Amino acid sequence: MSDESKFLVHLVDDDEAIRRSAGFMLKTSGFRVETYETGVQLLKKVRSLEPGCILLDIRMPEMDGLEVQRELRDAGCMLPVVIMTGHGDVSVAVQAMKAGAVDFIEKPFEKQALLSSLEAARGRLHTASTVESRGEEARQRLNVLTPRERDVLAGLVQGLPNKTIAYDLGISPRTVEIHRANLMEKLGVRSLSEALRIAFAAGLGEAEPDPA
Repeated sequence: MSDESKFLVHLVDDDEAIRRSAGFMLKTSGFRVETYETGVQLLKKVRSLEPGCILLDIRMPEMDGLEVQRELRDAGCMLPVVIMTGHGDVSVAVQAMKAGAVDFIEKPFEKQALLSSLEAARGRLHTASTVESRGEEARQRLNVLTPRERDVLAGLVQGLPNKTIAYDLGISPRTVEIHRANLMEKLGVRSLSEALRIAFAAGLGEAEPDPA
C-alpha cells in the first residue's frame, strides 16, 4: 500500500513522548501521521488539511482541545476528531463528544483502544451523509433500556460520576454500577465512549445547557 492511500491521522499533543510513541504505533499499524505540538499549529493549516482524522489532546498550553475543536468547526473543518484525555477528565471528554468528537481515549491507552477509535473516525468520515439514519438507529437501540437505565445513561451524558448519579436518583452507587453494566450490555458496547456515541446520536441531552 502506497503512503498516499493510507489513512491520515493529524496527531496533536504538546508531549513529545506521546507524539513519538503514538506516532510510531500508528505508522506501524498502517497509518500516515502528521504531528503538531499545539492546537495553534494545527489551526494555522486548517485550510489545507488533508482528509483524515484529528487525534487531539485535551490538555495543552495556549489553547486546550475543546477550544481547538470549536475553532475547527468555526473554520468549517469537518474532519472527525478523537480526543485524548488524562485519567479523571471524563467530564471534559463528554463535553468534547457533545461538540461532535467521535470518541475519546484515556492515557495511557492500549494499541487496540487507539485503533478502534480511529476506525470509528474513519467510519464517520465515510458516512457523514447518513446522520439522520444514524440518529433513528440510535433511538431504536435506546428503546431496549428500562426507564432507570435511561436515567443512568442521561447522567453519564452529563459527565456525572456514579456517586452523583446515585445521589440524584436516590439509589446507591453500587446500583448505578449495575444499571451501567446492564445498559452497556443491552447496547452491545464495551466502553463508555461507545455508549455516549449512541446517546448523542439519539439526541439524548441536547436540551441541556453546556457547563459554564
